[in-house]
Amino acid sequence: MTVRLQLGALAVALTLLSLLGLALGPFPLSLSAIVHTLLQGPDAGGGFAHTILWEIRLPHVLGALLIGAALAMSGAAYQGMFINPLVSPEVLGVLAGAGFGAALGLLWSEQFWMVQLLSLGFGLLAVGMAVALAWRVGGEGALIVLVLSGMITGALFSALLSIVKYTADPYDKLPAIVYWLMGSLSQISWHNLAWAAPLLLTAMLLLLREGGRLNVLTQGDEEAKSLGVSVARTRLKIILLTTLLASITVMLAGMIAWVGLIVPHLARLMTGADHRRVLPFSALLGAGYLLLVDLLARSFTTVEIPIGILTALIGLPIFALLLARLGAAGWR
Repeated sequence: MTVRLQLGALAVALTLLSLLGLALGPFPLSLSAIVHTLLQGPDAGGGFAHTILWEIRLPHVLGALLIGAALAMSGAAYQGMFINPLVSPEVLGVLAGAGFGAALGLLWSEQFWMVQLLSLGFGLLAVGMAVALAWRVGGEGALIVLVLSGMITGALFSALLSIVKYTADPYDKLPAIVYWLMGSLSQISWHNLAWAAPLLLTAMLLLLREGGRLNVLTQGDEEAKSLGVSVARTRLKIILLTTLLASITVMLAGMIAWVGLIVPHLARLMTGADHRRVLPFSALLGAGYLLLVDLLARSFTTVEIPIGILTALIGLPIFALLLARLGAAGWR
C-alpha cells in the first residue's frame, strides 16, 4: 500500500472514530443529530443535543486526538534519538515530575489552573535536572548517561509524589490525586483547548521538521557530525519539544502511559524506519489509538473508566505481539 493510500485510510478511520466518539455515551446521539447540531454552530443556543455535543463531547474528542498524537510523536522522537525501541516520553522523568506537580497543586489549591501550572513547571524541571546531570557527568554525547540521569530524576519525583500522597487527606485530597494519576479526559474543556491546542500543534510541527536529522542521529554521533548535524543542539531541541508535549498532556489529562511506547512501533511497521514518515504516522495512529481506548472507557460501564488503566491493559498484549514481530525483523 502506498503512503497516500495509508494516509487516506488513516484519515477515514479517524473520521469514523471521531463520529463514534461524538455519538456514543450515556446519552447516544444519531448521525443526523450530530451533523445538524454541528452545522448550527456553537452559539445556536440551548437544546439537549447542542449541550451534549458542543460542551462535553466535542472538546473531549478533540482532546483525545491531540493528546494521543502528542504522546505518540514524542515517543517516536525519543526512540529515534536514543536509538532504543524501549524508551518512551517518561524516560527523562517528565511524567513523574509533571505528576508530582499536579499532585502538589491538588494538595495546595482548589484552583485547576494551579494544578496545571505546577504540572508543567515540575515536568520541565525534571527534564532540566536530567539533562544538566547528564551534561555534567558524561558530556554532550553520552546517551546512556542521559537515560540514567532520567531514571534518577524520575525516581526522585516518584518518591516526592509518594510523600504528597502519604500526607494528603485520605477522604478528600488523596482520591483526587489518585484519580488524576490514573489519567482521564473528563477535565478537558474549550478553555483548556484554547491555550493547549496551539502549543501542542506548534510543537508537533516543529518536531516534524527534525525527521531528517533524527534519521542521521540513528547512524551514530560520529556519522551525524561528519554529515554536518549538530548533535548536541539537535538533541536539546528534540528534548525541549517532546518535554513540552508530554507535560501539556499531563496538564490536560493526567498520566497516560504506553501510548508513546507502542504506537511508534506500529508506525514503523507501516512506513519503515524513515522518521520523516514515522513521526506523522505516529501522530495519526496515536490520535486514533487514544480515541479508540477512550470509546472503550466510556462504553464498558455507566461510569467512565480512567483511560490510563485501559491504555496499560490494552498496551501490554499489543507490545508483547510487537516484541515478537520486531524481534525477528529487527528495529532499525
